[in-house]
Amino acid sequence: MMLHVLLQIALVVGAPPAGAAGTLVPPGTGLPAVGASSPTHLPGLPNMVSFGNGLVSGGVPTGRKAFERMHGLGVRTVVSVDGAVPDLESARQAGLRYIHLPIGYDGVDESRRHELARAVRDGLDRGGVYLHCHHGKHRSAAASGVVGVGLGWITPDQALERMSVAGTSPRYRGLLESVSEATRLDPRRIEAVPADLPEVSRPSDLVEAMVELDRVLEHLERISDASWRIPRAHPDLVPAAEAGRLADLFRLAIPSKATTDDPGLDPVLDLVRRLEVDADRASR
Repeated sequence: MMLHVLLQIALVVGAPPAGAAGTLVPPGTGLPAVGASSPTHLPGLPNMVSFGNGLVSGGVPTGRKAFERMHGLGVRTVVSVDGAVPDLESARQAGLRYIHLPIGYDGVDESRRHELARAVRDGLDRGGVYLHCHHGKHRSAAASGVVGVGLGWITPDQALERMSVAGTSPRYRGLLESVSEATRLDPRRIEAVPADLPEVSRPSDLVEAMVELDRVLEHLERISDASWRIPRAHPDLVPAAEAGRLADLFRLAIPSKATTDDPGLDPVLDLVRRLEVDADRASR
């Protein structure tokens, strides 16, 4: 049954998503304005939306030049809330610090709020902070909103407005609730978070990863039984969110770019890409 569910997910994807909407700007024009009504797109840096004070939400940086471009824009710290292993080599070559604090589509828990606030607060002392997930629409926007509210420079309503500009789907109720219910964080609790936040976060062991995989597959079986809609008995199970979680687990299991050169991984990588596209399309 588990394999059957995986195959259904892979086959449910149709045409690739349309190009991202927003403003395509040439390099060197600076970070997006806080009041911009649409996302900014630079080569390798999609869906950029400012949350104020030098914090920008966006999609995963693609290619070495994207990191160099960030440095040229004044960014000095990159924070990923995506599940995939960050491109540490490109970041280091561009003089950027990478911090990896993954979150799910179900929201941002209390511990992670404080870690993200510490990462952004400290990062802003060095320059701009680029906070990304994969597409830059949902998790990175929610994390940026939570941080902005937690550090006290925007209100929940203002953060939700910026999330709307980023294209956050209303289907991700957990992410929206994390921001709408966010409050200013106690500076002492932020300070108590260790400053040496991880460059790469992985499940602590294989057992933990397999437990999480089993949990996601169980959720997808319930969604499959409900004809790929939200099950009435489980209104918290959003098909796009669970597909995205499964994609994250697969991508996190790929340790390095060198490993992706193994042709034996091609079917897995293809499934991951299909899951990502499906999650993005289904969230619209």
